[in-house]
Amino acid sequence: MDKGKLYLIPSLVGNTSFDRCIPAYNKDVVNNISVFIVEEIKTAYRTLRSIGYEKSFEGVTFFQLNEHTRKNEISNYLDAADNGFDIGLLSEAGLPCIADPGAIIVNAAHSKGIRIIPLIGPSSILSALISSGMCGQSFAFNGYLPIKSPAKENKIKQLEKISLDSGQTQIFIEAPYRNIQLLKTLISTCKPDTLISIACNLHCDDELIISKEVYLWSMAPLPDINKKPAVFCINGKNMYI
Repeated sequence: MDKGKLYLIPSLVGNTSFDRCIPAYNKDVVNNISVFIVEEIKTAYRTLRSIGYEKSFEGVTFFQLNEHTRKNEISNYLDAADNGFDIGLLSEAGLPCIADPGAIIVNAAHSKGIRIIPLIGPSSILSALISSGMCGQSFAFNGYLPIKSPAKENKIKQLEKISLDSGQTQIFIEAPYRNIQLLKTLISTCKPDTLISIACNLHCDDELIISKEVYLWSMAPLPDINKKPAVFCINGKNMYI
């Protein structure tokens, strides 16, 4: 018996239409899957319906994978693939395994000889990078920065120095309700010529992308990014100076 495949299923990164961000091919693939590994089951219901999932959820198996899942609980998550059935790995937003716990499943699938198939979909991190005007040849995604001071300021200075020394763009995210505080900390911590870019509500009708030097940020009112998904980029080197 051939093993089933593990499909990495992208989801929308904002409140927008499926057709705007995700290929129609994904709908055909997803409708042939009855076993899913997801972060939150209720959210997965909504995401799958937005993709165009047509089956009743009563006949679908969901395994939950998030910060509360213990390692010993996931040992049977891939059993369906061993028995010839395809499995879908679904992220809360954007691409699986980036700023979400899916990598542990992909790693396990590789060790079991299960074929991995990544489907095409939106990445807020790459969208933020390409719209920032910063170096896309060398970049690093750093996830979340420390919450408390002075660890947060120290980390920002460290990332800024890396960008100054190498030109590497530094990318990170924050809990949406702390966006404004992070922006203020960036402005007060970084050097005047360091570029800061914010990409907020990507792929939505109210998408906001602003990229400029710290000294210009300090001279203007801050944008309304409170409680909105956002990606931050910094780079100490302006490509055009």
